[in-house]
Amino acid sequence: MMIWKSVYWWNTKYMKIDTNSQVHQICVVIPAFKVKSKVLEVVKSVGPEIQKIIVVDDACPEKSGEYVKENVKDPRVEVVFLETNLGVGGAVKAGYSRALALNVQVIVKIDGDGQMDTSKILDLAKPVIDGSADYAKGNRFFNVEAVRAMPKIRILGNLGLSFLTKLSSGYWKIFDPTNGFTAISREKLKSIPLDKVDNGYFFESDMLFRLNLLDAIVRDVEMPAIYDDEKSNLKIRRVLFEFPVKHMKNLTKRIIYTYYLKDFKIASIELPLGIALGGFGLALGGYSWIKGILTDTATQTGTLILISMSVLAGLQLVLAFLSYDTNNSNK
Repeated sequence: MMIWKSVYWWNTKYMKIDTNSQVHQICVVIPAFKVKSKVLEVVKSVGPEIQKIIVVDDACPEKSGEYVKENVKDPRVEVVFLETNLGVGGAVKAGYSRALALNVQVIVKIDGDGQMDTSKILDLAKPVIDGSADYAKGNRFFNVEAVRAMPKIRILGNLGLSFLTKLSSGYWKIFDPTNGFTAISREKLKSIPLDKVDNGYFFESDMLFRLNLLDAIVRDVEMPAIYDDEKSNLKIRRVLFEFPVKHMKNLTKRIIYTYYLKDFKIASIELPLGIALGGFGLALGGYSWIKGILTDTATQTGTLILISMSVLAGLQLVLAFLSYDTNNSNK
């Protein structure tokens, strides 16, 4: 299990959180790495309705944490210093662990680069507060005009990542999976093995996978995105090579756990049977095609029918499995 070696700084005079209060205590977690030019503005923009603000300095070379500590006198602000750079996911997990220790009821995560509208924090937290969701996340694609303002490369990237995330997490009705503007309930967060969640940029997608294993309800909330002169640390190489591999691993784990270990359903038969029939048809078709070329002979009608029926039946069964998976998503 991962242990975070960190140093905490806060104003103990004001560190009084009433654990018996019926009012939902909201904590904001802000990972900070190379965001010195923006993080101060982000911290100061968090409204008075938020009870706690945790800034996690992920061994930032710009010393973002020290910068916040020196320039922000808000008693709600606490800075967590990590001794080594863990990545955005690792920094958020450190903030989550600290928030759980403070016994707050709702934990909201925002980035320190100023791309998120902090005036929308309560809107994001509302589904978690009223109990209609265990986890809420921002979705920048509700508004068509807002989408037009997005860089085209981000739109294309989100389309691909959204499909892979739907497939691996099982949340077919959510979109914009890499959106880091999220809110989670204390109770659901306590059930997640944080040491197993990805430390890097795959964190948001991995969280959705973990939440699905817990049958958590996830809701998309319309959120505007703010684009300025910030530079993303996410490399194209990770999106093209690392993310698909991790998605496929999560997909395999989810199917095994959901359809064979946790329960056994009609879809549990449809998927392996469909793959077996489709694979048999494709293999036989490939063999017959190569044999026909080498021997200059035509494939017999009966073999062609067997190939066609196997492939079609396999495809139908796989589609039936996907239909079951999508229809039972996020209920």
